[in-house]
Amino acid sequence: MTDISKVTRMKANYHTHTWRCHHAAGAEREYVEDAIAGGINILGFSDHTPQFYPDGFTDPYKMKPDQLKGYVDTVLKLKEEYKNQISLHLGLEVEYLPAYFDELIRFISDFPIEYFILGQHYLGNEINDVFSADPTDDPDVLDRYVKQCEEAMDTGRFTYLAHPDLINFTGGETVYVRLMRNLCEHAKSRHIPLEINFLGIWGKRNYPNQVFWHIAGEVGNEVIFGADAHQPDKVWNPKAFAFAQWMVDQHHLNRIETVRLIDPRDR
Repeated sequence: MTDISKVTRMKANYHTHTWRCHHAAGAEREYVEDAIAGGINILGFSDHTPQFYPDGFTDPYKMKPDQLKGYVDTVLKLKEEYKNQISLHLGLEVEYLPAYFDELIRFISDFPIEYFILGQHYLGNEINDVFSADPTDDPDVLDRYVKQCEEAMDTGRFTYLAHPDLINFTGGETVYVRLMRNLCEHAKSRHIPLEINFLGIWGKRNYPNQVFWHIAGEVGNEVIFGADAHQPDKVWNPKAFAFAQWMVDQHHLNRIETVRLIDPRDR
C-alpha cells in the first residue's frame, strides 16, 4: 500500500455534504477551512438534492426543497470570501429517479448549480423499491442498477458517477463482471469519470469493490477521487487517499485530478 508519509495532496474534491442532508455535521465554513489546511485547491459542495415525491413522501437523507436557496446562498458567499485561497463550486449529488427528474431540472434551473454527481442509492423511483447498498444475489437487481445508471448518464446532465460500485451484489462473479463491464464501457463512451469513494474506504463499506476497479482498469475509465465528506475533517483523509492511490497502482487506473463540470440545468 502507498506509504502515508509519501502521500501527495489531493488537488480537488467535488463530493462534499452539509448539515442540510440530515446525516452530515459541521458548518460549511469548517469544510472550506479544513480543505485549505489539507492543501486542496478545488472544493465542490454536492449535498443531496431535494426531490419531489408524490403523496407526501419524504426522504430523511436529502435536503428539503425550501432549503436549496439557503444552500446556494451560503456556498456562493463562501466562494466570494475565499476566492483568493481556494476555488469553490456549487453542485448537487443526485439520484436519477425518472418519474421526478424533469421536475427536479425545472426546479434547480432557477439556481446557479454548476454540476450534478450521480449517486444511485435507489432503483426505480425510490418509493417501495430497492436500496442499492442492501445485499442481493439477484442478477436482475444488478442489471436494473446498471441500466438506471446508464440511462442517467445518457441525459448528459451528470459530471461523474459517484461510488459506482455501491450496488452490493453478493451473487456470482461472472454475472457481476459482465454487467459491471457494461457500466464501465458505457461511462467511458459518455466520457463520464468514475469515483473512488473515500467514505467507502474509511467506513469499511461494501465499496470500493476491487473486482469492479479491476474491470475499470481494463476498460480504461477515467477515475476521480471523492471524499464524500459528511464531517469537515473528512474533506482531506490521508489514509483513505493512500488506499485509493494503492488501488490506482494495483488496477492500473487512469486517475484524473480534476473534472470538467457539466451544467445540468435546462439548456
